[in-house]
Amino acid sequence: MILKIEDINAYSKDIAVIEKHCFKTPWTDEQIRSSDNTVFFLAKEENKPIGYAGMYTVLDEGYVTNIGVMPLHRRKGVGKKLLEALIEFSNDSNLAFLSLEVRPSNLPAIKLYESFGFVSEGLRKNFYSNPREDGLIMTRYFK
Repeated sequence: MILKIEDINAYSKDIAVIEKHCFKTPWTDEQIRSSDNTVFFLAKEENKPIGYAGMYTVLDEGYVTNIGVMPLHRRKGVGKKLLEALIEFSNDSNLAFLSLEVRPSNLPAIKLYESFGFVSEGLRKNFYSNPREDGLIMTRYFK
């Protein structure tokens, strides 16, 4: 089940736990709660949080902050459903595009994004740390 989070304070600790399992430099509970103009979606299985996706908007532009799925639940379509929720929200919000960065070494994520119509737009040099890596900019246009 994917749900749009209406009250981030109620779920920020769950998202912070997912962050710790998915990323080497995870966002803290406080950083999650203080994210302005950010929309979060939570994936749950048997009422337990197993993944989340976040994005923020500026005018008619959408930017994905993170998509994270707990290791035991990967390769089961959870990330796909979270991405679908972000795209549906973007469409419903009449956004011009949705953009994100991904590690060039993260081939499964790149394949997923491409399957949803995202195209490569360029690189952000040294975007990631732990380990240092460029960020591949990918964008899906709606208009």
